[in-house]
Amino acid sequence: MKLLALDSSGLVASVAVVEDGNLIGEYTVNYKKTHSQTLLPMLDTVASMINLDLQSVDAIAIAKGPGSFTGLRIGSATAKGLGLALDKPLVEVPTVDGLAYNLWGAADMVCPLMDARRNQTYTGLYEFIDGQMHVIEAQCAVDIAQIVERINALGRAVIFLGDGVPVFRPYLEEQVQVPYTFAPAHLNKQRAGAVAALALTYVREGKTVSAQAHQPDYLRLSQAERERQEKEKRLPGDQGV
Repeated sequence: MKLLALDSSGLVASVAVVEDGNLIGEYTVNYKKTHSQTLLPMLDTVASMINLDLQSVDAIAIAKGPGSFTGLRIGSATAKGLGLALDKPLVEVPTVDGLAYNLWGAADMVCPLMDARRNQTYTGLYEFIDGQMHVIEAQCAVDIAQIVERINALGRAVIFLGDGVPVFRPYLEEQVQVPYTFAPAHLNKQRAGAVAALALTYVREGKTVSAQAHQPDYLRLSQAERERQEKEKRLPGDQGV
């Protein structure tokens, strides 16, 4: 089984190839460029370095969301285009689950935090038991106070990771009442290698979709959509004045 994995859901752009349980190539960049500039050149570089024939790939794994609306669209369009061109199925990996999988085997509870703006985070809670990841709280978009309240209620040590950590760290240090740590630099952001590894378990369970059927999961409306809804709500009252 050979998988190509893409993740452009956050600040990081990442491409990886996994074959028969081995990570044979990964290219991850966390820098000030848009994913539209980086993702395909990164794929070309990885393919060149490992002599990858894209036709030899069995499936394409994609971080399906939540995350940056623009980043998700770029990643999904790339995966969808490759899937259609190569006639390969897609494996949709929830972004927060893929991020948590970076810490496979951790003894403590794992809490990814992605900055969703307006004091909100894309987050979830996970644990690893007997080599398997178990979801305690499924990925969601909530106020940072809500996930911290849940962590405190569970009373278990936790590891935080994700681009939301530097944003929320002062709040975490003040409000978290259980033992906690922060993941180190090489494990604290999205990695396509983790997406690919988790996708392998999905493939074994038959969890694939056609490229045509794939759609990103934004988990909440964009700011423009929210503003439009608010405007539409106001219109009837405005018209009646």
